[in-house]
Amino acid sequence: MKELSQREFCYKCNRPKSSCMCKYINSFQTNIKFVILMHPKEYRKTKNTTGKLTNLQLINSEIHIGIDFTYNNKINSYINNYECFILYPSQNSICLNTTSIKSNKKQLIFIIDSTWSCSKAMLKKSKNLQRLPKISFKSTKESKYSFKTQPQKYCLSTIESTKEVLSLLNKHKIENIAQEKLDSFLLPFEELVKYQVNCSLKGDLRAKNYS
Repeated sequence: MKELSQREFCYKCNRPKSSCMCKYINSFQTNIKFVILMHPKEYRKTKNTTGKLTNLQLINSEIHIGIDFTYNNKINSYINNYECFILYPSQNSICLNTTSIKSNKKQLIFIIDSTWSCSKAMLKKSKNLQRLPKISFKSTKESKYSFKTQPQKYCLSTIESTKEVLSLLNKHKIENIAQEKLDSFLLPFEELVKYQVNCSLKGDLRAKNYS
């Protein structure tokens, strides 16, 4: 029996090389540090996680995988040395549409990359994150994540939410990101969606031909 050859894999974007998204990455530097807290379930979705694409687009960012970050030394070091915020909607959150978070201190924004239910669990378990001020934004944009169901109409994916935050930080003069960089920020995500939709359509067509 002949051995099946494994598909070549891109270890940068975590996708097969046949559908690698790296050519669409146009990374840039930011004043604020972004730390993406990724749920293990999301990490296992290596091909479709937008948290990874967000990380690749932002030079000043990193990913930490886990659920309870209470005793995570790296996260606690950031909390002790930066002015930290967490992107999470709540009644008491700072709305970036109307309020600036500009400061002379080094700033950091934590972004939870997970489903809404898992995000709640992560925040509930991570006592150190609970104490941080929350930030949010208002948007009437609908997610382009067409092959993934969102819990509510205006819920956005991690990379889409980050794009909204970056635009508002630019508005408040906290960031100075070139418009062309912002305009291309979602490109790898849009190409990912396009690829997955095409694969789905091809699968439906094959199913019809065999029926």
